[in-house]
Amino acid sequence: MEAEVLEANILLPTHLSFKRIQMSEKYPKGHARGRHWKHLKQILQAENYQIYSSNEPNYVNIESPPSMYPSKKFCDITGFEAPYIDPRTNLRYANTDVFKCIRSLPNEYVQRYLALRNAAVVLK
Repeated sequence: MEAEVLEANILLPTHLSFKRIQMSEKYPKGHARGRHWKHLKQILQAENYQIYSSNEPNYVNIESPPSMYPSKKFCDITGFEAPYIDPRTNLRYANTDVFKCIRSLPNEYVQRYLALRNAAVVLK
């Protein structure tokens, strides 16, 4: 015997939530697209910075006091945060692989890395 096929009236929603909506459907002609970016000049005009004191940092006056936090130290080879310093070369390193690389570097390369950091030290 053949399987019977039942006919049913299935109602599908007009929009399935997992499908992307086309931009033309979402924003018909003449309608705004939602988010507009402001240029710095527009922000400055809207904020009216003349009422603020000259000591308070803002977009117009970029001078601000120094940070209260200690400066971060970065690895001279990889650029990652470096919690360690090699006592022989004074280079900062992030992990043991970088430490092995530092120890295998010639003295002139070590001097170049230190010069990049403005910490040039004459090694013995």
